[in-house]
Amino acid sequence: MKKYLTQVKKVFIVLLVPFIFCNCSSTTARHAIYIRASQVGYLPNDLKTAIVFSEYPLPDKNFYIKNGNDSRTVFEGVISDTIKSYDKFKYCYTLDFSGVTTPGNYRIDIQGNLSYPFKIGNDIFNNVVDSLMLFFKEQRCGPTNPILHAPCHLSDVVRLIGDNNHKGPVDVTGGWHDAGDYIKFLSTTAYTTYMLIFSYEFDKTKFSFDDDKDGVPDVLEEAKIGLDWMLRCNYSKYKLITQVQDLKDHEVGWRMPENDTLRYDRPGYVGIGKNQIGLYAAVMAMASRVWSERFQKYDFAKQCLDAAENLYSIRDKVPNIDSSGSGFYIDNTYLGKLALGAVELYLATKENHYLEDAERYADSAGSDYWWSWGNINSLADFRLAQIEPRFADYILSNLISFNDEKDKTTFNHGIPYTWGTTNSLLGAALQEILYNSLTGSTRYDSLAIDQRDYVLGRNPWGLSFIYNTGSEFPHHFHSQVAYFHGGYLPGALSAGPAPESVLNNFKINRKNFQYNLFNTDSVKYYDDRQDYITNEPTITGNATALFVFGFYSNRAR
Repeated sequence: MKKYLTQVKKVFIVLLVPFIFCNCSSTTARHAIYIRASQVGYLPNDLKTAIVFSEYPLPDKNFYIKNGNDSRTVFEGVISDTIKSYDKFKYCYTLDFSGVTTPGNYRIDIQGNLSYPFKIGNDIFNNVVDSLMLFFKEQRCGPTNPILHAPCHLSDVVRLIGDNNHKGPVDVTGGWHDAGDYIKFLSTTAYTTYMLIFSYEFDKTKFSFDDDKDGVPDVLEEAKIGLDWMLRCNYSKYKLITQVQDLKDHEVGWRMPENDTLRYDRPGYVGIGKNQIGLYAAVMAMASRVWSERFQKYDFAKQCLDAAENLYSIRDKVPNIDSSGSGFYIDNTYLGKLALGAVELYLATKENHYLEDAERYADSAGSDYWWSWGNINSLADFRLAQIEPRFADYILSNLISFNDEKDKTTFNHGIPYTWGTTNSLLGAALQEILYNSLTGSTRYDSLAIDQRDYVLGRNPWGLSFIYNTGSEFPHHFHSQVAYFHGGYLPGALSAGPAPESVLNNFKINRKNFQYNLFNTDSVKYYDDRQDYITNEPTITGNATALFVFGFYSNRAR
């Protein structure tokens, strides 16, 4: 499955459609060109760009935007040369059609070669958000009303590893399966839960949608799945279960979760570190505030706040980094998480010593120049900047770094390829959204749009990395539930292309090489169910995506 996932950094990235018109064996034949743009589309006032590339120069440098309904030309533009190239495709060009603002259906036409269809409109991302929400329901574990599978793992956990004083089982049913396997992790569940609640607080209009009409915003209803599980993981006042199940999950073959042959053999790992405490306290403190204000659930709010304060109080008595578990999700930072926990505790209690802690930790953490489940300093900086504006400068430093990277690359990805590329790219967009909210600056809007559009088709492989979104998307996720449903996995965000330097560390028996034409010696993507590096969806990636696409959506209460 995901095997020893660490926070790998560095390598390259983008999305729209391949059209092959000949085998290019003759210079007189019509050569293959490839158009890459967002397959979902653009908001009316967005920057709208696409990338075109070929092994041969384009004889004509004009392009046309055609009405998707009657093929009328609505815009004519000139293709811009670029000094950049992409592997064997030496000729890369940029199209800018930002002048097209009228809502409707469109295609790009280059010498009779048509792109995938896309839309322009204010509500084009609404369906993306709806789909992303479904993924969390599919990932639910325990008696939590999941979709696509029955209630599962109702005996979590049978024993603890790391606490010799506790005998017998502990109830940690519920939560979400982390990815395509059936392991559960405190770190990724905490990040996911935080992002769901944070999204609601960031924009209560866009994130108060209530599709099931039960009076509770869907994002908070989903966040409660994570909260309940995290509270169970705090099984003793100062102790945490950080992981449920281990590598055995990957060794018994593919099965539906309710048919898991290991359902009575799922240990819980006990551990704690400053990194765990910081994020745990942040989630619980924020939840205490929201549940008190939104639902007047004072008992639940107090339970959450007590858990946050209890664990935060022992932060100086535990290791910097939790090393429990069986080698998955190895963290390498903690100061930013402590800053986040402290500032959320301040917002929940208004006690100044928490604010003083938060400022000290955030200054020590600085900018992390990245985004992943473990590199989230900008969340603390955002909260603090709402109180003390200087903390926005740490986010700005990240954006400057991302923008410099974007300007170096053909497809304008702002973070080098990594394990979890799509999450990192959307994290760069997320940070621009936060900075814009704090300062009103639009300087880095193009950075955010390019990362968003990369995930939706403006990339070398010509596919949207979200299932059933756009015209071309992954069909063979590394997901057991998807496999038993013929590939169906609503809202799943593929991890995306990864560097060869990472891929070389793992032996994966792939069978699907559909996109090999666009793989290079340094970066590759495979739509293959065995590929747990490039094609596995995760709850953390989907949580980041939900915030970004929710921000661009047009939802009312």
